[in-house]
Amino acid sequence: MRSGWQVGRIFGIPLLLDQSWFWIVALITFQYGTVWQREGWGGLLPWFAGLAMALLLFASVLAHELGHSLVARSQGINVTSIRLFLFGGVASIEKESKTPGQAFQVAIAGPAVSFAIFVILTAVRLALPLPEPAEAVIGTLAGINFVLALFNMIPGLPLDGGQVLKAAVWKATGSRMKGVRWAARTGQTLAWTAVIAGLFLFLATVQFSYFWLALLGWFGVQNASAYNRVTDLQEALSQLTAEQAMTREFRVVEADMTLREFADKYLINEIKPTVYYAASEGRYRGLVAPERMQEIERSLWEHETVQTLVDPLTDIPSVAENISLIEVIDRLEVEELRRITVLSPAGAVAGVIDRGDIVRALATKLKIALPEEVINRIKEEGAFPPGLQLQEIAKSASAN
Repeated sequence: MRSGWQVGRIFGIPLLLDQSWFWIVALITFQYGTVWQREGWGGLLPWFAGLAMALLLFASVLAHELGHSLVARSQGINVTSIRLFLFGGVASIEKESKTPGQAFQVAIAGPAVSFAIFVILTAVRLALPLPEPAEAVIGTLAGINFVLALFNMIPGLPLDGGQVLKAAVWKATGSRMKGVRWAARTGQTLAWTAVIAGLFLFLATVQFSYFWLALLGWFGVQNASAYNRVTDLQEALSQLTAEQAMTREFRVVEADMTLREFADKYLINEIKPTVYYAASEGRYRGLVAPERMQEIERSLWEHETVQTLVDPLTDIPSVAENISLIEVIDRLEVEELRRITVLSPAGAVAGVIDRGDIVRALATKLKIALPEEVINRIKEEGAFPPGLQLQEIAKSASAN
């Protein structure tokens, strides 16, 4: 789910602006405008230069994110958006790289672009005679890009250096998830250090820059923790099978029962939608579609049987009991199904799975107490909660 206003596309990638972006642009404009006004720049020049500084800074951030995005696309990975916000920018990459080497390439691309911008701007500043305002803006922008490249190489998630560390541990251990764990823990440690140090120095000196450091640290803590939570979900998904998530929330009816008997015995007293399977002679015949009864004249209900409403098991969406829950989620989302049938090795109906069953199985695996009304709401709505992007998480897990 994308947040922010789309203001265009770059190389076909949607560019989004978060509402916090406007605040930080105003803050940067004011900060540099004030500095240059104190240096004696007259009129509106310092404020125009401050605005130019803010916009060029975010252009640099955009170039940094494009570095990640274009390398990811060269690996066949879809980039859904680039979002600029309070703390810079983030590229939404649909799935992980397939190998640690490719993950390293995506991670290092951003800092490499920032460093290249620093080199180019420094060369321009040294080689050309520039007016004072242009020299000040270019020199400041070059320095910020240098700091941006170095800062992003700090070895902890969510920074690019954390992605590099993740790729290194992945390469050494053969496990992407171990790489994420190491990088996330390192990121949490460094981020908490920044929070504590920033708050202490801010209280001691009352300089806003230290408070900003603490704020950046808190942002890092939240994001590093999010990586850990996603990894927990991916590990759980990779370990769970359809058999562990399925339920037997269905009824088996006789295939030779008349439609009148079926309606009187089951449908009239039905409180909530129920899944029905038809059987005869000890064998499952298929999935019953009660809604088709509306297409049949009521006068025929006394003679037509449930078999006329049946879709054979071979024609309905189904999975085997030992199939990973990752594949079940993919089938549900891609084929836009409310539920899917689980078949035993003998071809009989073993159970059904819907999104509520998946969330329940995950909660049980992760030892999370989840109220049954939440599960029932998911079942009724036929969709995962908006904040739980299980399809994307499952895609990333399947790439490991």
